Amino acid sequence: MKKTVLVTGVAGFIGFHLARRLLKEGHHVIGIDVVNDYYDPKLKESRLHVLTHPRFKLYRDALENKMAITRVFEKNQPQIVVNLAAQAGVRYSLENPDAYIQSNIVGFLNILEACRFYPVEQLIYASSSSV
Repeated sequence: MKKTVLVTGVAGFIGFHLARRLLKEGHHVIGIDVVNDYYDPKLKESRLHVLTHPRFKLYRDALENKMAITRVFEKNQPQIVVNLAAQAGVRYSLENPDAYIQSNIVGFLNILEACRFYPVEQLIYASSSSV
């Protein structure tokens, strides 16, 4: 049975490859990525271009934006959520710890709360080395 799968961090290396595989298998993919400039945004944009497909929908939102995350869940009702989004870079976390708390902690809390209010069959979380 084909599912609707929400993939956060969809423009990242792992998120992109997962989304591409899910589309190939016939699933609907909802992607969330803020496309920040920690890594080259051109690389992320080229990955997103490859994902252009009738069964792919992209939201350019930050996970710490609770209202945006709630809207994504309400509108799309994902059955599976794969949370791969995180502010990367261990050294950068020492320079800007607030970015990590907002993205990696508050953002994940928003995903958890959305999964609670819009029940999903499965939540998969792959931790960042920075968390």
